Amino acid sequence: MHHALRAFRHPNYVRYFAGQSVSILGTWIQTIALSWLVYRLSGSAFLLGLTGFAAQIALLIFAPFGGIWADRFDRRRALVVTQWLSIALTAVLVVFTWSGAPNVWVVISIAALLGIVQALETPVRSSLTPELVPVKADLPSAIAFSGGMQNVGRMLGPTIAGLMLLWFNESICFLFNAISKFGVLVSLAYLRYETQPVLAPATNVWTSIRDGAQYTWNLIPLRYLLPMMALMSFCITPYQALMPIFAAEIFGGGASMLGFLVGAAGFGGLLAVAYLAARPRLQGLARWAAIAPGLSGAALLAFTFSRSLPLSLACMLVVGFGVLTMAMVLNTIIQVVCEPEKRGRVTSYYIICFMGMHPLGCLAAGALAEAIGAPHALAIFGATCVAGAAGLAYQMPRVRAALRPLYQRAGVMDS
Repeated sequence: MHHALRAFRHPNYVRYFAGQSVSILGTWIQTIALSWLVYRLSGSAFLLGLTGFAAQIALLIFAPFGGIWADRFDRRRALVVTQWLSIALTAVLVVFTWSGAPNVWVVISIAALLGIVQALETPVRSSLTPELVPVKADLPSAIAFSGGMQNVGRMLGPTIAGLMLLWFNESICFLFNAISKFGVLVSLAYLRYETQPVLAPATNVWTSIRDGAQYTWNLIPLRYLLPMMALMSFCITPYQALMPIFAAEIFGGGASMLGFLVGAAGFGGLLAVAYLAARPRLQGLARWAAIAPGLSGAALLAFTFSRSLPLSLACMLVVGFGVLTMAMVLNTIIQVVCEPEKRGRVTSYYIICFMGMHPLGCLAAGALAEAIGAPHALAIFGATCVAGAAGLAYQMPRVRAALRPLYQRAGVMDS
């Protein structure tokens, strides 16, 4: 526990963590309510899928601009702007829903705009962590708890949203989310740290994107690890979209069975948080970048052949553990080794690989499942991820050798 909680010895991180925890809970409550509202208004599965796609695809397109924003301006002020934008858009949802005559296309449009705000905010939020936790040895703990915060919000938010929708209506969920953003604004107001180097405002946007891409490519570890993250996100995370098929057709269950399967993956993510937060050193951390994708791919492959519920739950636990482990390991490496003035842009490429590939993977998995069935589709995806992990494992000596001087430059001797 001494090692696991070391991020909380930094007052700035404590304040930020508290504000973000409330905000993330509000975001997940709104996400569920938004989907429910679209389905209630339209009864269309297509529009329901379109809403999710519109909210997520922005990460693939606009994340690099969020990275430039993170490198060009003070990250705390940038987050203040994104919180007010979120509040304003959510307030429009509250008004439309409260009026009793919301339009489904207005709701989908607002979901798309909120997705753009998220795409701009996420690189800023991720690249701010090293400034709140100046001791680099404590970064794994901070990033692990930030990942755990997301996972807990993903687990609690839908439950709370369900109760709020049962007792009230969608407008109350949207109002709660708008209020939750003030928690972030309050925490940001009390942060005390030195401002990071700022990219010259006169720098051309496309030049900045090109420079960030070149810098990322020239970092040998990221040249190999980012594509693996993209492959893992494309192949593994779409299990969520197809899981209702397994719950209903393979195990003959309903919503409760779906909850068990998805919850097992969420519990695996929490185990990953506990493990990585408790690691006392960065030594050996990079190995997990090859181990975690292999574990997730093999577990997903086994899940597609399993007809035993206990075995399937164990497989989903390993899938969740592997996905979050890979994401947190790569994020930790980026925050430790990248130069402060380029960290935002590198983080934006990480966001593209981790979150931006998910909607594309869902589309591909859905099309493949339609053609050959969900079990066979996920089996192909799992086997592809295992093959990618094997290729990365072959390159890991080169990756670790390239990491050593980067760690030493950052003042972290472990490799």
